[in-house]
Amino acid sequence: MTLLDQYATTRALTEQICAALEKEDYVVQPVADVSPPKWHLGHTTWFFETFMLIPYATAYQPFNVDYNYVFNSYYETIGARVIRTDRGNLSRPTVDDVYKYRAYVDKGMAHLITCGLSEEVKKIFDLGINHEQQHQELLWYDIKYILGHNPLFPAYGSSTIEGGLTAVQKDWISIPEGIYEIGYSGTDFHFDNELGRHKVYVNETSVATELVTNGEYKDFISAGGYSNFNYWHAEGWDWVRTNVIKAPLYWHEIDGIWMNYGLAGLEPVRDHQPVSHISFYEAWAYAQWSGHRLPTEFEWEAASDNISWGKLWEWTESAYLPYPGFSKVPGAIGEYNGKFMVNQKVLRGASVATSPNHSRNTYRNFFHPHLRWMYSGLRLAK
Repeated sequence: MTLLDQYATTRALTEQICAALEKEDYVVQPVADVSPPKWHLGHTTWFFETFMLIPYATAYQPFNVDYNYVFNSYYETIGARVIRTDRGNLSRPTVDDVYKYRAYVDKGMAHLITCGLSEEVKKIFDLGINHEQQHQELLWYDIKYILGHNPLFPAYGSSTIEGGLTAVQKDWISIPEGIYEIGYSGTDFHFDNELGRHKVYVNETSVATELVTNGEYKDFISAGGYSNFNYWHAEGWDWVRTNVIKAPLYWHEIDGIWMNYGLAGLEPVRDHQPVSHISFYEAWAYAQWSGHRLPTEFEWEAASDNISWGKLWEWTESAYLPYPGFSKVPGAIGEYNGKFMVNQKVLRGASVATSPNHSRNTYRNFFHPHLRWMYSGLRLAK
């Protein structure tokens, strides 16, 4: 695939994800962690304009100079930006304006790519593609949250990514005691937080071949899992009580039956599917109740060749920290991962919402322990 084809395919997928939305859906921001779909469309476009077209395309003129303030996410180096919680107040630019912005930048990018990219610019291009793929997954999270918190529980559509959420008979595989090499090694694209390949010692352990299912998680709920502090971290227990948490996100008990909101609408919880949309606190509490634990990210990577993955991001016991020798690159691009290495937990694998060709067994996703609007599940270790 040529660079131009890769760019066009990536940009088209973002718009395809949004194609089923009504215009009113594009601007909603129910909570701070959810960004309106319109903002994702603009931000991913801003990334290519800011980091490729403005510095490298001769005579390029920005579409609108105010968009740097509107669509900058967290890059302090680039300048002031709209506060994240205010993204839902952006009635302007309109949805139509944002699509015009995308078309304008796509035309400029097509010209720049056709003229040829240096190796330096090619690296930024690869980052831009992977950045947009990350936002494609975030779009799925945010669209589901927006529709799933609409009192009418509207369906996104009849054909959705969630059809891939299935589980089979669980077994255990043994990881022999020993020293394992962890981290990325190769020449293909990877994020900086995967670098610093290093050796770690892993005790002999066993890891489940499959994820915990809805049916198994129902047993945890029925056994009083959300009402017994013994299964929870102190911080997790405070989170449960403060927020009156009784089940995974999108679960609703209606007339004694557990219902689950999915992209196809509100349906009964399907016991065979892996439980999803749970926080680290919930994953850890379930593991405690079951008499097991969560794997570390090193155990997960050591076992990754022999387990099924790619259905849900899997919480690990590991804090999100730099590998040995990690260093940020200069400038705004250096703000991509390193400055978030505090108070977060690592998730491994991928999910049904992950874009094609955007997963590796060294990929380190990370979220705060209380978050659960992403496609997150758990795998047990013992």
